[in-house]
This record gives sequence, structure tokens and C-alpha cells, in this order.
Amino acid sequence: MPQLPDDLDAVAVRTWCSLALEALGRERAEIDAINVYPIADGDTGTNLYLTVESAAAAVEAVFAAHETGATAPATADAVRAMAHGALIGARGNSGTILAQLLRGMAGVLADGGDAAHLRLALTSAADSARQAVAHPVEGTVLTVAAEAAQAARGEDPDLRTVVTAAYDGARAALARTPEQLAVLGRAGVVDAGGRGLVAVLGALVETVTGQAPVRGPRTASGNAAKTPVTVDGGSVVGLPVGGTPVEGVTEGDLPASAPVEGPLDCPEDGSAGPAFEVIYLLEARDEQVARLRTRLDALGDSLVVVGGDGLWHVHVHVDDAGAAVEAGVEAGRPYRIRITHFATESGHDVRVQAEPAQRAVVVVVPGDGLAGLCTEAGATTVIARPGEPPASGELVDAIRRAHAREVVLLPNDAALRHTAAAAAEQARTEGVRVALVPTRAAVQGIAALAVHEPDRGFDEDVVAMTAAAGATRYAELAVAERQSWTMAGICQAGDILGLIDGDVAVIGSDVPHTARTVLDRMLAAGGELVTLVLGEDVPDALADALEEHVREGHLAVDTVVYRGGHQRAPLLIGVE
Repeated sequence: MPQLPDDLDAVAVRTWCSLALEALGRERAEIDAINVYPIADGDTGTNLYLTVESAAAAVEAVFAAHETGATAPATADAVRAMAHGALIGARGNSGTILAQLLRGMAGVLADGGDAAHLRLALTSAADSARQAVAHPVEGTVLTVAAEAAQAARGEDPDLRTVVTAAYDGARAALARTPEQLAVLGRAGVVDAGGRGLVAVLGALVETVTGQAPVRGPRTASGNAAKTPVTVDGGSVVGLPVGGTPVEGVTEGDLPASAPVEGPLDCPEDGSAGPAFEVIYLLEARDEQVARLRTRLDALGDSLVVVGGDGLWHVHVHVDDAGAAVEAGVEAGRPYRIRITHFATESGHDVRVQAEPAQRAVVVVVPGDGLAGLCTEAGATTVIARPGEPPASGELVDAIRRAHAREVVLLPNDAALRHTAAAAAEQARTEGVRVALVPTRAAVQGIAALAVHEPDRGFDEDVVAMTAAAGATRYAELAVAERQSWTMAGICQAGDILGLIDGDVAVIGSDVPHTARTVLDRMLAAGGELVTLVLGEDVPDALADALEEHVREGHLAVDTVVYRGGHQRAPLLIGVE
């Protein structure tokens, strides 16, 4: 049996994230099914799962960076990565709520992971969420978080006692939610977001005690609270009366437990709300976000803006989606923008389901410039920001948004191979035929997309796209962060590295000279077309100079230039 932790160190945080992901994976369908407030919504469990998946991936990245070291990462690094991962991967109101709670905990746990710090962390998480709510509603995950923190208070120095007390307090609070929120009582269910939080706290119990806790809500007397109803001939605990849940559109279930700006308009009579859900990440200063909140509050409802330190997660329901995005542009740099259209059907909000297309392409791109290019070509895009690779859930979401019977997935990064494979497998279980073309760079994805023909056979199309990608050699320029050994020799911090097919081949002192050297080496093996993708801060003059360099040395080679926008590498190069 592995040694149980005496405090929440980095290893324990890693284990907690892993176990929480497993727990939400087991319970996501049941949590999806019991979401009846503020509207019937089938996404709460899924949103929580995807949020924790992103948090866990961020923690794993911290550990991967320490693989060559003799010690584990610092606890502060692990908890901050967990909070950051949850923020950038948060889905809907429910995921944003959880991200805010984890952020509140991380701020305290970064200073220590003993029992006293955990008590403070639980209180900080609950208080920060409640203080951010304009109109708190009891009987939601906010109540469950507060009761968990209250139950954990005391002087006992044992971490296991504190964690177990918090979990028991959360279960008891969850069991009382139908008494506090009328819509839950009428449906005979507990709060969905609160149940997700109980699952996350249960994973923390298992982390520090080595034993999985008792599942399900708990009544004040200690008995499990169960509300069995019949669905498709079977008895299912906690499902809403009336059968299977309505497929909803809003991604939230518990407005009072998220940092909501302004009143939350969630009528219990099922009347229609705004037409669109708009979600995006935003890079902006605090004072800009304050103005954004005021503007978005005037545009719609269900407004959730969380984050800090220059990075924010924005969620709002509006009738004018363009205005909501424009408000983000005025405040800073919005990205990972997702817009979902709502429609009213049978008194509930449901997603508009058109007939699926026969085929679509989903492509991961390193910057918003290429995202626009690929979108114009008809692809569904996922932006991979520097240091923020997409999780499998985000790729699955993109496949769903593509809404096609057949999908070609282009990950455009060797490091995303396993993530993309997991997403493809998940989509296949949902009835989508998915082919994964193992592109390792954005220029290979561009080459594959250029030969895509949706009217020909699926297998034939995949073969042609795979061949085009495989025939494209790729390179990129990078700035060395520290002295290091490379295949081209020793580099110093600040050197410009030219990587060809993933390996350092050139070490230079400036971008233009290094780029020319890389091009010459790649074209020495032949080629007909050079693709240049310029980063946001690279001047057009560099592209002109490189295009002239290619023309002078290789008369039969054409050059195309694209703007990649905000991407990790200052220059991407492809040679076909």
C-alpha cells in the first residue's frame, strides 16, 4: 500500500486530481441527468469532468517538467497549476464554479498543506465564491461548499479528520438542497453541482485516507438520501421525475455558487431566455474586466467572470453574441470563443439540431491567425495557446460542434497524439466515424486541409490528406530559455534555435539569419512549395526577405505566407 500523505504535497495534489477525474467519470451521466435548476440541463457532470480533466493535465505537465529531477515539484507549483488548468478548461457555470473554488483553495495551499491550511483553504474557497455572487441562492453548490468548510473547522491537527469532516458536511448539505430550493424538491433530486463537489471532496478523502468514501448524499441523521424514480423501466437514484433529462443548452446549474456579476435571470417557469451562450478566455487587466462586467451585465444574464493575474474566464447568455465578443475585444484579447445558439422547444431550452453534415475536419492550430484561415476552409478549429495544450474533452467538444457523421482530426502536434487518440475513441462511442491523421505541425495540417475533398470517399480522402501531411517537412524557430545540449551543439539562453522535424538543427543569433539557414537545409533535399507562418510580432519585412531568398536560390519553388497571430514560435516553416 502506498504511504498516505501527512499533508497535501505535490504528489497528493496529483493523486487528488486523478481520483477526482475518475470519480466524475463514473458519475458524470447521473450528474448530467439530475440538473433541473435553473433549467433542465444535460451538461453539468460533463462540464465538471472536462474542467477537472484540464486541471489534472496541468498538474501532470508540472510533473513532466521535473522528470529528470530527483525531487517532486513544489506544492505551490502543483496547486497553482491545478487552479490554472481548471480556469482555462472550465466549462459552463458549473465548471467555472469549480475552477473558482479550486483557485480559492490554491491561494492558501500554496503556503502549506497541513490540516490548518486546509481548513483555511476550504473557507477561502467558499467565501470567495459567495462574495462574488450578486444574488446568492441557497440549496446550490455554494451552500454545499460553505457547509463543508464549516464542518471542517476546529483544532484537530490530523489532516484525515479535517478532510473526512468536510466531506461529511458536504454530503449532509447536499441532502438538504431539495428542502432549500423548491425546484429541486418538486423534481425529487439533489443539486447537480453540489453532487459534483461531493465527488471531488470524496476523491480528496481517498487521497489522504487510502479508502474510497461512501457515495451519495447524506441526510442530517446520517442515512443516505435516495429518491428512486423509474426511467426506461429501471430504478435510478436521483433522476428527475418524468424520465430522461432534456438535452439543455446552458452549461451551468448553480448560479449562486459562481462569481456572478449582476442578477441571474433563471425563471423557474421554463420561459425562454437569451438566444446565445457566449464563452471565452480573456487576457486583460483588472480595470478592463471591471468595465467588461458592467457592459456584459447590460447585454444579458447568467454572467460569470472569474480569474485574475491577467487571465479570465467569461460566460454569459445574450441575444447579441457579436456584441458580447466585441466587448471582450475592447477589454483585451479574447480567445477559445464558443457560441451556442438556444431555441425554445416544449418549454425548455434545447440545442438546435440540424441534420449532420457527411464529413468535417477538426484541426488544432497554434494561433488565431491560422484559426481564421482554417475556418475559411471549412474546418472546425481548436486553438492551442502557448503552454495550454487542449485536453481530450476540448477535442471531443470540437468534434461534436463539427456535427458530422465523419470527421478527420488533425492534432498538428506530436505531443497531442495520445490526447487526440482518446478524443477520437470517445467520439466513436457516440457514433461518429473519426480518422486521426497524425500531423505533427501546423504546416502539415495546412497541407492536409488543402487536399481535403468532402465529396470523395472517406477512406480515399483520409489517404490523400495523410499523404500530403507526410510529404511536408516542417520546421520552427524558437528562443532558447537556458543553456542546453542540443543535436546542433550547446546553445545559450537567448539563442535562436532552428528545429527541423522536431530536432534542433541550427543555432543562430538572430531570426533572419537562422531562418535562411533552416530554409537552405530543408530545400537542399528538394521541394516545390515553401509555407511561412509568421508570429504576431514578426514584421512583414522578414517574410519578404525570406521569399526573395527562396526565389534567388530555388527558381522553381513557390512561397506562401500566412499570419499565425499569437503563437508560441516566431516562425513556422513547411516545405512540400
